Amino acid sequence: MLMNETPDPPEQGMTPLLAAAELQDHLMTVTHDLERLQRLLDDAGEALSTHFYSASSHVHGLLNEAQSPGDGHAPVLQKVMLDIAGAITALQFQDMATQLIAHTSQRLRNCADQLARDTFGDDEDGAAVVEIAPLRPNPVTQDEMDAGSVELF
Repeated sequence: MLMNETPDPPEQGMTPLLAAAELQDHLMTVTHDLERLQRLLDDAGEALSTHFYSASSHVHGLLNEAQSPGDGHAPVLQKVMLDIAGAITALQFQDMATQLIAHTSQRLRNCADQLARDTFGDDEDGAAVVEIAPLRPNPVTQDEMDAGSVELF
């Protein structure tokens, strides 16, 4: 199921067992979509960090060279460093998004597992395993990013 698709409503006359199985399938599909999104964000965050540190290192090197008297590049490079420092807040996005995705995936997996256990019961392999739901309602309380001091991972 794509992100913008809505699940088909249960057919009239569908047994509760079939409706539960369909709902569990939808929950698992969403969980897998979130896991793919997690991998994409991880890759983007890694690339952003790598390029950020590389650019910062190059500008630091140029700034050290530009400290000689009469060199007019030092103020420009200092402004570039301020811009790079301001870009650090964008690196927080990946961390916050990762926490929210993991939290949501864990909740969805818990719902799917409980639904399967309650609907289908145990099978010949033993008792149904239900992943534990997160204890906290929300792992990230911040909903916006502002410039300021940031600790990088």
